[in-house]
Amino acid sequence: MQHHRFTLRPLLLALLPVFAGTAAAADTAVLNPVVVTGSRAEAESFDLPYSIDVVDNRTIGEGKLGVNASEALTGVPGLVIQNRNNYAQDLQISSRGFGTRAAFGVRGIKLITDGIPASTPDGQGQAATFNLDTAERIEVLRGPFSSVYGASSGGVIQLFSRDGKGKPSLKAGVTAGSWGTSKIELGAEGAVGDTGYILNTSRFDSNGFRDHSAVTRDQGFAKLSFVPDADSTLKFTASSLKQTDTQDPLGLKWATFKADPSAVESNATTYNTRKHIDHMQGGVQYARQFGAGRLEVNAYAGTRSVTQYLSIPSFVQAAPTHSGGVVDFDRSFHGLGARWIHTLAAGPGELTLTGGLDYDRSEDDRKGYENFIGSTLGVKGALRRDEINTVTSLDPYVQAAWKLGDVTLQAGLRHSHVEYEVDDAYLSNGDGSGEVSYRKTTPAVGVLWAVSPALNLYASAARGFETPTITEMSYASAGGGFNFDLKPASSVQYELGAKAFLSDDTRLNAAIFQIRTDDELVVASSSGGRTVYANAAQTLRQGIELALDSEFSEQWRARLAVTWLRAIYDGAFTNGSTTVADGARMPGIPAASAFGEIVWRPRQNLSAALETQYRSKVYVEDSNTERAAPAYTLFNLRLTAEQKMGPWKFSEMVRLDNLFDRTYVGSVIVGDGNGRYYEPGSGFGWFAGVSARYAFD
Repeated sequence: MQHHRFTLRPLLLALLPVFAGTAAAADTAVLNPVVVTGSRAEAESFDLPYSIDVVDNRTIGEGKLGVNASEALTGVPGLVIQNRNNYAQDLQISSRGFGTRAAFGVRGIKLITDGIPASTPDGQGQAATFNLDTAERIEVLRGPFSSVYGASSGGVIQLFSRDGKGKPSLKAGVTAGSWGTSKIELGAEGAVGDTGYILNTSRFDSNGFRDHSAVTRDQGFAKLSFVPDADSTLKFTASSLKQTDTQDPLGLKWATFKADPSAVESNATTYNTRKHIDHMQGGVQYARQFGAGRLEVNAYAGTRSVTQYLSIPSFVQAAPTHSGGVVDFDRSFHGLGARWIHTLAAGPGELTLTGGLDYDRSEDDRKGYENFIGSTLGVKGALRRDEINTVTSLDPYVQAAWKLGDVTLQAGLRHSHVEYEVDDAYLSNGDGSGEVSYRKTTPAVGVLWAVSPALNLYASAARGFETPTITEMSYASAGGGFNFDLKPASSVQYELGAKAFLSDDTRLNAAIFQIRTDDELVVASSSGGRTVYANAAQTLRQGIELALDSEFSEQWRARLAVTWLRAIYDGAFTNGSTTVADGARMPGIPAASAFGEIVWRPRQNLSAALETQYRSKVYVEDSNTERAAPAYTLFNLRLTAEQKMGPWKFSEMVRLDNLFDRTYVGSVIVGDGNGRYYEPGSGFGWFAGVSARYAFD
């Protein structure tokens, strides 16, 4: 929805160069999208007292492979999302510093897709379950109001798939490129009467930039949308992800990285480190309007099986308390959410009230085996671990948004109750059975002042907390058994911000924030396949985010996102045998990051874009004494074209990544006890793709 606002053109001219030219009209930039993340009820992002960005379907898919969420989200300020070039360990994602300690997968950030959490109740998540080929948009929430999504929600990334609409159509596409990379996609979508449908399947193959990093990934997605009557909607979704024997190149030591960033340490090939994933989930969403009220209900269930072969030497596993070098678990998960949203007149303004309840449960049948049989390495050997890990959460919440003329007040209150239970059936290494629960009520408040139709100022504050995951509790410092003594990290967050339309086609967002955390979880030790966590001293994060989006002519569009973040330990502490000084930088968090792109669209069906990305240096462990991953700047180029011929639509794409073949560390493994901290980014790579869509009459 576009609004005509008074123009701050002189400021725009100071910020951006002016490009002249004539061309066919380009699509107008959607600078004020409607969102639901944070407020639960639909609202324009410009009118909300917190930082929220929307990545639309064009940004998600145009000139990209559509494999990793990092392709779509790299331009969101405050978010650091890295492709590890390791599909056995998924992406590394952090939001304002939350999530950086994750050695694999995603921690501390709530991932949601079509109402189904892609994060378990203890805060572990997998962005690989996102299906980008069917995405309509991705909403990214940062800051205080993330706490309304419960424990371990230092940020929220929510994907919405599109509904099947219009004439039935079939699509086929193929992409190929460097390192034996290929992707084949087949799809069908459309609507028949009031029933919409989407069917999509794809296979992604790559030998990988690094040695021993080959992957085959199969994804499937199906969605049915119904309109039972004028007041209700009903949607069913199902998706799957399968990766068979995905090779794990592990991290590198600094000397190996400098000698050959595409190499692996010998332990990866000696033990044939690899991972198998089989994931399926389904969900249903029902919504019904009752006058000024709206009921929304969703339910989901799924399974996930993982077998992972690690590089743990046999002499290390000889310890009686060791759980082995092969991780094998079968997970079942399900949940239910319901909320009522009601809008009513209240005094001189309008009040929207939301009340809801979320229930989530995850159960892992987890086993551990030796990764050898006799002298044969990298195979499943004797049983060393057998247990059932169960995590449940039950969270009631209420929210309110009260619009009073030029002022909007928002508030939220959530009570989180997370329970952990371990039933240890393999007692020869000690009985690790036990249970623990965490409870906390987290309030959030915000106020927005509409200074003018083109300028909004806001402030918000909240309390939040981050529970340890089952993985982080798996080892106690003494050796065997679970670390049930870990405490959740608790935080207090503040944010001040401004949202401004510099012109009808240019929007600027700015925010400053502070996050103070007690009992921050840190890596106490990591070796022999065991990572032990502990609660550290206080931490402090202070930062600035800027985002500029402008379609400053019919031919040209530019985006810029910049983040400065000072993340330190606010007080000295001892971590094992290491003393961490007051003011030491938190590892895994760059002090500065930036993304920019300029898009040239001479015609509506033809575009070229230049992207650039910058990351400052990143420390790899708490004391800041090991070699930091150096700063880097990358440039990428993409070209896209479309043609329509009757019922046919053809699309072409060429993409060039890391144009100048820069050698860089793409991500780090925080606190790795073997010194293998560094995960190299890929060198120069090219990719080209074509697709065809046929629409039936």
